[in-house]
Amino acid sequence: MQTKTPRRGTIRLTRRGRIALIATGAVAAATAVAVPLLLPDDNARARTLTIPEGWRSGQVYAAVDKALKVPAGTTKKAVPKADLKLPGDAGGNPEGYLFPATYPISSQSTPASVLSYMVNTANEKFSGGHVTAGADRNAVNVYQTVTIASMIEAEAGSKEDMGKVARVIYNRLDRGMPLQMDSTINYALNRSTLATSDRDTKVNSPYNTYARMGLPPTPIGNPGEEAMRAAISPTPGNWLYFVTVKPGETRFTSDFGEHQKNVVEFNRNT
Repeated sequence: MQTKTPRRGTIRLTRRGRIALIATGAVAAATAVAVPLLLPDDNARARTLTIPEGWRSGQVYAAVDKALKVPAGTTKKAVPKADLKLPGDAGGNPEGYLFPATYPISSQSTPASVLSYMVNTANEKFSGGHVTAGADRNAVNVYQTVTIASMIEAEAGSKEDMGKVARVIYNRLDRGMPLQMDSTINYALNRSTLATSDRDTKVNSPYNTYARMGLPPTPIGNPGEEAMRAAISPTPGNWLYFVTVKPGETRFTSDFGEHQKNVVEFNRNT
């Protein structure tokens, strides 16, 4: 068990949080889950709204505002009155439950109806027996599983790495180690960057997983099915550290000395 965390200036325990890129319509549509029309009785040709995996609620609200051609901030203001079917742990915050998909919309769609459809889709995806069984197996509840999936979505460099990132999270929780995820600090600071400083890791926030033990209080984005699958069934392994030494190559290890060498290579490549 790690009892003392090395200085931030000399070691990084996890890979830098990925910059959340806004996917182009063509790319996003290729990966997003298609859902039925919100208002199938509308004879007009439907416009579509694509929510990519990993987007934060603020990005989703802005996209809905734009798609519905309403003033900026309208969708966010609609949340408290939208009667969203969220779990009690969410406290009315839909982060994590605005399911990534391609949503056809109509001229009659409203911010509340679009948000409700996203949340209802998430509930359908997250309510299966395999989800609850996986949560029980990992000693977490479904909402915590969604929170873990949101970190996997932000941290994993590829779909192939998601299961290993999940295992690192569970291993560190099991050993009483802080998660030390840069992605949660980026969420606390409402940004997406690769440059996380030592000062950033001291920010007073419940999302600072360097300073606070356990999971952040809510998801830090809206995970897709691949990330949820990884959170439910993490890859077997004893890894505690990971770092992306270069694009397309993330190294996982349980050995702190080996991880230090990987970080040196990461720094040499940046």
